[in-house]
Amino acid sequence: MQPELFAEVREWLQRAAEDLREAEHDLAATPPLVRGAVFHCQQAAEKAMKAFLSAHEEPFRKTHDLDELGRAVVAHDPSMTDLVGPAADLTPYAWRFRYPGMPAAPTLEEACQALAIARRVCEAIFARLPEETGP
Repeated sequence: MQPELFAEVREWLQRAAEDLREAEHDLAATPPLVRGAVFHCQQAAEKAMKAFLSAHEEPFRKTHDLDELGRAVVAHDPSMTDLVGPAADLTPYAWRFRYPGMPAAPTLEEACQALAIARRVCEAIFARLPEETGP
């Protein structure tokens, strides 16, 4: 892997890991910060997928659409289908609860499910990339 590509992949992975930590922190707060948690879950999965695609030198457009990114990931690694498929449900969390006037906050259960999905996606991608690029 070229040095500049290596650095880009590593940065995507580090940011995905930070988003996971932020989601965990939000859910551990009293009371839990569920809006922030689901946003960070979506972001973690998105950034992990972008790391995977970058590592495979697969271009992607600027998007928050985890279905689109997931299809590109699966094109390179079909074994990821069952992991990235559920992540598509996280896509609306990139914007749905971020601004006033939007729907009510997600439930704690919904936020915990989002975190479980984001963790599985991140762990699978971290495991499939060279160890030296890890978060």
